[in-house]
Amino acid sequence: MKAVVIGAAGHIGTYLVPMLVDAGYETVAITRGRSKPYEDNPAWNKAVRVFIDRERTTDFIRKLKDMEPDIIIDLVNFNIEDTKKIVEAFRDSKLSHYLYCSSCWAHGMAETIPSDPDDSKKAPLDDYGKDKFASEMYLKEQYRTKGFPSTVIMPGQISGPGWAIINPWGNTSMRAFQDIADGKEIALPNFGQEILHHVHGYDVAQMFFQAVSHRDRALGETFDAQATSHITLYGYAKHLYEFFGHEPKIKFLPWNEWCDYEGVAEECEHTYYHIVRSGVFSIEKARRLLEYEPKYTCIETINLAVKSYIDRGLIKVRKRPISET
Repeated sequence: MKAVVIGAAGHIGTYLVPMLVDAGYETVAITRGRSKPYEDNPAWNKAVRVFIDRERTTDFIRKLKDMEPDIIIDLVNFNIEDTKKIVEAFRDSKLSHYLYCSSCWAHGMAETIPSDPDDSKKAPLDDYGKDKFASEMYLKEQYRTKGFPSTVIMPGQISGPGWAIINPWGNTSMRAFQDIADGKEIALPNFGQEILHHVHGYDVAQMFFQAVSHRDRALGETFDAQATSHITLYGYAKHLYEFFGHEPKIKFLPWNEWCDYEGVAEECEHTYYHIVRSGVFSIEKARRLLEYEPKYTCIETINLAVKSYIDRGLIKVRKRPISET
């Protein structure tokens, strides 16, 4: 069977393409540029690389159809109109499975926890989440009424070595990491009890693969792709102090004062959208239907990402972290 992965060299595709190749799928890896995956794997030599920019290629759908895929795994679809184009083009084709990458941002503010991945009344807070949710609802309706073979997967904050991860402030500023590495005091918004959802890119890829291999159980379903647990801002900061061999020095500030302390309006907005949703997402449905079991815990994923920062010189340390001594 032929599996086409759109956005193949990113956080998820880095791990997913080798999984598909090793499982015997004829694998086509579509990317808009010639960037290498985050981690080398000899299986990539057996995948067919195709370089197409979805947004700039007017006949993208035609080229995708010409590949005659049995499976499409769509990792970089941010627009409901693109979802509709896929469905309309492949409704009467040999396509047996379309897997759509949504996001935990499709969930709105938590009301009861854990959140239900199948909740049809999610209330996303921004355009990104609204588009993801709109695609989810459209795909479910198309599966229910026309039998279009789709599955929706909603990753948490994809993390791991090689890319920027969310810090204990709920944004990507390097200042929080560096201040903790230096043993300085940091401030957290509110009481630091909002929740982040770090999940390793490998485990998100694993869930997509499990959905492919458990197709009959995955069709028409939505799954949250997470680690076995989440972490609070406070727990995250405390862990990093311990990681760098320091006693925690954490204070708390009301939201407006914290934004002044953070000092960068864009980062403050980034934090807002990460922590206002907070919430807890369950993997029990994925365990039951897909036999999904994460390889990495939330803490392990954070550690790997922070070590990568150190190795790349993005965090300067005067002594080796306690976890490496």
